[in-house]
Amino acid sequence: MKRVSIAEARDNFTGLVRSAEAGVTIELTRRGKPIAVLLALGEYERLSEGRQDFRTAYRDFLRRHPDFRDHSVEPEEWLQGVGDPSPGRDFAW
Repeated sequence: MKRVSIAEARDNFTGLVRSAEAGVTIELTRRGKPIAVLLALGEYERLSEGRQDFRTAYRDFLRRHPDFRDHSVEPEEWLQGVGDPSPGRDFAW
């Protein structure tokens, strides 16, 4: 991530947009404090999509990275028994 002051961004906006388009995330600062981020449209769209549940995200990951599949385990296999089956503690107001 590249950090740029608002003043510097104003002077070099076109170059910063080109950098963002190329995949560089740019953090805009005012008096040294981060206030905004400039990023590529594709990255923005990816971040603003609805959240997926873990199982769907994991399967999408395996689809995009088939070489990882040889070392993978289906979530159902390793998530079995992870949760605490107890009802929790007693509570009253």
